[in-house]
Amino acid sequence: MEKAYNITSIEFESDFLILVIDNQTIRLNLSKISEKLAKASDEQRKDFIVSPSGYGIHWPLLDEDLSVNGLLEAVR
Repeated sequence: MEKAYNITSIEFESDFLILVIDNQTIRLNLSKISEKLAKASDEQRKDFIVSPSGYGIHWPLLDEDLSVNGLLEAVR
């Protein structure tokens, strides 16, 4: 299966999620994309799984799922 997106980095800086998707760096304000992530601890934020297809990111400790398509739309 070919990946829809290639996510090479997921980091948090203060109230922002910083992603590198297909060699593009995207910076998103957490309060605009996920209330759960905005309120989460560093430990909860760092525990994530990128789907094998590259379509989404899952945070098991928060039971939160975000689609890459939705994140890309949030920056437009």
